[in-house]
Parts: sequence; structure tokens; C-alpha cells
Amino acid sequence: MSELLAALPDDIEQAARALLDLACARDIAIVTAESCTGGLLASLLTDVEGASRAFERGFVVYTDEAKCELLAIDPDIVKGCGAVSAETAAAMVRGALARSHGDIAVSITGFAGPGGPDDEPGLVHFACLSRGGELAAREEHFGDIGRGPVRLAALRVALDLLTDAARAYSSI
Repeated sequence: MSELLAALPDDIEQAARALLDLACARDIAIVTAESCTGGLLASLLTDVEGASRAFERGFVVYTDEAKCELLAIDPDIVKGCGAVSAETAAAMVRGALARSHGDIAVSITGFAGPGGPDDEPGLVHFACLSRGGELAAREEHFGDIGRGPVRLAALRVALDLLTDAARAYSSI
């Protein structure tokens, strides 16, 4: 077992293994676009021995500029709606699919800790999309529980969204 998997709660490790087993069985390639989780999901999905072949690529887009440059997001979306918004999460996931060879993608953008004076700690937006599928979006308010706990909670939600998308993918 890797150091990362050993450090994570058992439910996250089990959810990642189940997702990757499902993706491998259905020959589904997964893509991630992460901001507040800083690549933690991508690292987790490449750390499961024998199943990491289901991971196609990950984008770590922590700054507004990175979101726009790497995922081809219109800067007006990020400026107008905010980097932490449903609109930006949707643009991130669309960009991740467009700039990859993946079948399903998830995006995560939020405030893992205190941001600016008007920012809500623990607010995280997610979007998940498969080629030919419908966009699934979620907004979570984890609260001011600290950076690490927010990131772990975000992993759980992202894994759930990806698992739902992988289950539905074969019927598209």
C-alpha cells in the first residue's frame, strides 16, 4: 500500500478502488480538473496499483490564469462569476474533456480555507461530465473545518460523482 493511500481514511481508499475497478472493467478513461484539492484526486487515482490505467490525465489549475490557459475557459466567466462558482466548475469540466482523451471528467473548485473577506470557507463547487452525457453539478458547504478536512470531503464528493458517471457511461 502506498503512503498516500495509507494516510487516507478507509472509505476514500475503498471508493477510489471501486471507481477504478469499474472504470477498468468498462474501459473508461478518467480526467480531473482540480483547484482547491491541488491534484490530490489525481494522485489518489494514480496510486492504486493495477488500476491506475483508468486515469487519463489531470489538470491542476489553482490560479485563475491556469484555469483559463490550460482549460480554455473564457476569462469573463472566471471574472464575472468568480473562480469558485458553478459556472467556473462547469467550464473547467468541459475544458478538461475537450483537452484530453478521457471519457468522463470531474472538476473541483472551492475555498479549502479562509479566502478573501467575502469568501465562505468550505464552499466547493463540483461538475462532472461524460462524453455525450449530461452535466452533473454539486455545491457543498463543508464549513470552516480546515484545509485538510475540506479536501478530504471534496475527494468523497468527486469520487461519488465519477462513480455515478462511470455507471451511466456504458448506457450512453
